Amino acid sequence: MFKRDVKSLSDVLNMVLRKEGLETPLLQKRLIDGWESVTGKTVARYTGEKFIRNQTLFVKISNPALRADLSMMKSQLVKRLNESVGTMLITDIRFC
Repeated sequence: MFKRDVKSLSDVLNMVLRKEGLETPLLQKRLIDGWESVTGKTVARYTGEKFIRNQTLFVKISNPALRADLSMMKSQLVKRLNESVGTMLITDIRFC
């Protein structure tokens, strides 16, 4: 008799994504897509382009007052966004 190494499909998929270097881009996409659920629909309405570079999330906010408010909440937003993807993906947010 031989012993089978049975793994779940999610484990195999995560292994393949990590091996092929696609895990981080997928997590970045999930974090950017989760912006509205973390900040709410009102903030999302004033949000423009979003992208991640060097563990920093860059977000274009069209309302200057909202931009100032969000700047004061940076650390909370970083924590909530990272929690939404389940890993420490970003360390800072810059609003422009």
